[in-house]
Amino acid sequence: MLISAEGDVHKMANSIKQTEILLESGTNELEIMEFIINGELFGINVAKVREILRACPVKPMQKSHPDIEGIFKPRDEVITVIDLAKYLGLPPSDNPDYDIFIVTTFNNLDFAFHVHTVVGIDRVSWSMMKKPDKIIYGGEEGVATGIAEFEGRLITILDFEKIIAEISPQTSIQYEDLEKLGPRVRREKTILIAEDSMLLSKMIVESLHRSGYVNTVKTDNGQEAWDYLCEAKESGDPITEHVACIVSDIEMPQMDGHRLTKLVKEDSVLKEIPLILFSSLINEAMKIKGKELGADEQISKPEIANLVSIIDRLTGED
Repeated sequence: MLISAEGDVHKMANSIKQTEILLESGTNELEIMEFIINGELFGINVAKVREILRACPVKPMQKSHPDIEGIFKPRDEVITVIDLAKYLGLPPSDNPDYDIFIVTTFNNLDFAFHVHTVVGIDRVSWSMMKKPDKIIYGGEEGVATGIAEFEGRLITILDFEKIIAEISPQTSIQYEDLEKLGPRVRREKTILIAEDSMLLSKMIVESLHRSGYVNTVKTDNGQEAWDYLCEAKESGDPITEHVACIVSDIEMPQMDGHRLTKLVKEDSVLKEIPLILFSSLINEAMKIKGKELGADEQISKPEIANLVSIIDRLTGED
């Protein structure tokens, strides 16, 4: 369904609410909202979407980032609008009267992304999500976290956390926050990280290294983390010699963080490893899901100092 009328916007809004009820935890599935910019198909995890609105005039902000279109006030709050076409280097809409604002909430922040058309919502398995080729949207620093194939369509899943971090760096991980932890010493325990965003995984690893956790294993998704854990278990060594703590994002291709949590906590050997869900999606509803699956802690990005403190406690280093 292409969103082309006000009634369609309301139908899509109702569909978003329904998916929040229907999607279960630990099934390795997600709901993708598909949208179009200049004829190209993109997607966003519905868990990030608060609502969709017909695009409206915005108030430009002087000296703001060039990809910030301005601000608008849908009700009693002011929301920043990002021109996603401009950010991606794509032409503006041919028919702006039908453009859409996708209002998102993640990292405890609200932003609206200006897109050209919203297509609909589909449920897909994370196992169907493939890593994008490194030449797509900027190579190593690209903004595509995955490519989903669904009913003959290729959907590019954008790294919205990276987009926000580039446009508004102060909202992302701040290394300076680690200073509040005081003097740190070298720690030999190994921390396993599952994070699909290239930018954020680098920042998490760097933050842990600065905090004394010099032994880190970085994986790009839950499946790679699970494979590493299975190999460690099969070695016959005490599992803590390979992994002292797991830090996992929630939304990742191949296997998401909820599925990884479920597998780890149902395993007789691996369940003793502390597991922290460190995700932009953490809210009260997500905390309930994570707790049901057995996550030891759940915190929202970009609270990096809090993450390190929790690792200290769970690994006995505090």
